[in-house]
Amino acid sequence: MKRLAAMAAAIGTLLPLAAATSPVRADPQPPAGARVQWIDAHTVAWPRNLGNPTHPHRLVHEHGSFPLTPQPGGLTPAQQAKYPFLATGAYDAFRVHASEKDERTALRGRLVAETDGVTTGVQIPGVLDALYASAATTAHLGPTFRNGRPTLSVWAPTAKNVALELDGRTVPMRRDDAAGVWSATGGRDWAGKPYRYAVTVYAPTVGKTVTNHVTDPYSTALTADSARSLVTDLADPALAPPGWQRLRKPAAVPLRDAQIQELHIRDFSGDGGYLAFTDRASAGMRHLRDLADAGTSYVHLLPAFDFATVPERRADQAAPPCDLTAPPADSEAQQACVARTAARDAYNWGYDPLHYTVPEGSYASDPDGPRRTVEFRQMVQGLAGAGLRTVMDVVYNHTAASGQDEKSVLDRIVPGYYQRLLDDGTVATSTCCSNTAPEHAMMGKLVVDSVVTWAKQYKVDGFRFDLMGHHPKDNILAVRKALDALTPAKDGVDGKAVVLYGEGWNFGEVANDARFVQATQKNMAGTGVATFSDRSRDAIRGGGPFDADPRVQGFASGLFTDPNDSPANGSPAEQRARLLHAQDLIKVGLTGNLAGYRFTDTTGRTLRGADVDYNGSPAGYAAAPGDALSYADAHDNESLYDALAYKLPAATAPADRARAQVLAMATAALSQGPALSQAGTDLLRSKSLDRNSYDSGDWFNAIHWNCAEGNGFGRGLPPATDNAGKWPSARPLLADPALKAGCAQITAASAAYRDLLRIRTTEKAFGQPTAGAVQAALSFPLSGPDETPGVITMRLGDLVVVLNAAPGRHTQRVAGLAGRDYTLHPVQARGADPVVKSASYEAASGTFTVPGRTVAVFRRA
Repeated sequence: MKRLAAMAAAIGTLLPLAAATSPVRADPQPPAGARVQWIDAHTVAWPRNLGNPTHPHRLVHEHGSFPLTPQPGGLTPAQQAKYPFLATGAYDAFRVHASEKDERTALRGRLVAETDGVTTGVQIPGVLDALYASAATTAHLGPTFRNGRPTLSVWAPTAKNVALELDGRTVPMRRDDAAGVWSATGGRDWAGKPYRYAVTVYAPTVGKTVTNHVTDPYSTALTADSARSLVTDLADPALAPPGWQRLRKPAAVPLRDAQIQELHIRDFSGDGGYLAFTDRASAGMRHLRDLADAGTSYVHLLPAFDFATVPERRADQAAPPCDLTAPPADSEAQQACVARTAARDAYNWGYDPLHYTVPEGSYASDPDGPRRTVEFRQMVQGLAGAGLRTVMDVVYNHTAASGQDEKSVLDRIVPGYYQRLLDDGTVATSTCCSNTAPEHAMMGKLVVDSVVTWAKQYKVDGFRFDLMGHHPKDNILAVRKALDALTPAKDGVDGKAVVLYGEGWNFGEVANDARFVQATQKNMAGTGVATFSDRSRDAIRGGGPFDADPRVQGFASGLFTDPNDSPANGSPAEQRARLLHAQDLIKVGLTGNLAGYRFTDTTGRTLRGADVDYNGSPAGYAAAPGDALSYADAHDNESLYDALAYKLPAATAPADRARAQVLAMATAALSQGPALSQAGTDLLRSKSLDRNSYDSGDWFNAIHWNCAEGNGFGRGLPPATDNAGKWPSARPLLADPALKAGCAQITAASAAYRDLLRIRTTEKAFGQPTAGAVQAALSFPLSGPDETPGVITMRLGDLVVVLNAAPGRHTQRVAGLAGRDYTLHPVQARGADPVVKSASYEAASGTFTVPGRTVAVFRRA
């Protein structure tokens, strides 16, 4: 993404400080950074190392200045609680001597802080919230319609003026001084017309007043490539496909029982976009129906809102200008050719938001108008017809750009507000891009309003929050509260049935609750909002996503039981110890990552899930089943097949690779709580070892529904940008024809996984409602110092589940079950996998025998 790095040339020099009523006679050079923070209506936080604290301090604005005086005792306890990152002793507090009316005026222009000849910019989100939030957070923004007449409203409290550019003419807008909202009302003839806002505002990044021509952050429809917003009423019957109002969804599934397929629209459809989900006869839709019949309940769509990096008109989309099928399987040529057009092709994951509440245009048959709304709704209908509910991946934690960049929307309307700023005033980029600040009232409102719109107007059944740990916990709970208020009678949807989950990772400038209580794994426990669990993921696969050597093994990939030749795995004794610890992590995962679950670990200690170590953090963090979401792979990092390609010994037979894949998937799916699988993983999907395929095009990303085409492995070395360091390991693997799975392995793996999914979703024991119920129903009877490395035995109500990750057959004698009758679960006994049918049970001794790389579920007869 392009960002503007240069600042505009200075127009003048800074004048001496003026009196409170004296005009500033020139446009001074912009100060470097913005180190002073105006945190509420009457308080400034001033860095202690910036000037002499005993000398006069001022806020200088276009009409004069406001004197500042030290606030005795510094920041108050309430201020420190609200701004913990300022409560470190590094800031003094100063009182702003001005009326709120004068402050509002001053904020609509250039503003700097000055003392001792030191000048710095001022961060203003806190004072904007103090002055405007109470009125602005209840305002209706974007297009709203009353009796067919539209009103267009935008929050721009710091703007000198906002005008509406509507279909080639300029319409004045009126300002609500209490809310800082500008609005204009028109006639019915405005409907369908393109518009932008002309926002005249001081832009600190260029140090001058500018007029930005900007689309509406609350857009409901757009022209192609997001050039203009469209005056569109989503309740217009013309935008409802046939049957939309009467659409009946599959029965809602509680989050703790959700089985989720994570799917990228283009991976699924090629260039078919939204409408690919309406073709019931396609191979992709037939496969989704098969998964739904087996128990999959949700399809999680990677970003499908308007994003910045794909040309929306098909005529503008480039394609790799090479015969990608010609080079060898281990060639550098394919990735080099794909890279030549990556910035202009039709492919991107879409984690670069432009407009949060409009469907992406490149997936529509016509991106130039509201057709994308109709077709998105048709997609939701198609998924519902296949027995699946719809989840959207939403990315409110960052924007595609900030400042005066042409792809910056929010920051060109209210500069310095919607983005999270660091201590020096620069925009934080820990998420990869320009971070937003949902802790600020109006960014938090945008998140809530956008989610409610998707739920109400598009009948979306769930939301996955990208980098949710960069949101305040309160913001996510506000989303939950707003959804819960939606009712079928009033809104056409049951908001309480909408599921929420997200990435609760703890990193960046917000880490460890530095700026607010985050929506992280530990903090979201008990809220009903799930977080992804990396604990069992890493234990299942082996190593972590950022290992220098990708051959580090884990439970499903042969650690100790079938070692590869990587020195990173350590000695046999070290491998054994690591494997047993991985088994403890997986046990915690099987409980739903419950913090309070008590069990015996592999050393013989009795402990809780929270006592098991995961890289220095508690393995168990959940308060109830449904707090943690299990998975073995997702769009990030290597696909499961590719991870196993690196980690399993090179000579592992194709059939054994497929069995290891099913076992890894089952270890996540058979856990208490929800589980997610990347679309195509049951088909042994490969991305030719690409660990970050966000911009790798169709060649590396496409799902191959026809097994005769293979599984995507051996399509050349993965793109150099993120994978070159692993090329030495990748070359011999890609060149090995045995690793390119064929129909026998693909169909067997998919069918075996679906059998296990049927068991998971039909046996109520896998969906315990409370932590206490899990403790009572679930146990690991063979856990302890004599536990078999590579095998986990779980007792769950009337079921016994044996996960044998080792390559050979193993017996598990559970003395306490001797004399009780168990048989292989009828789904597996009559199922697709001939190997699991050889699993057996001897009642006299309570002994279960399970083949290698097999998950066997036994049920009490």
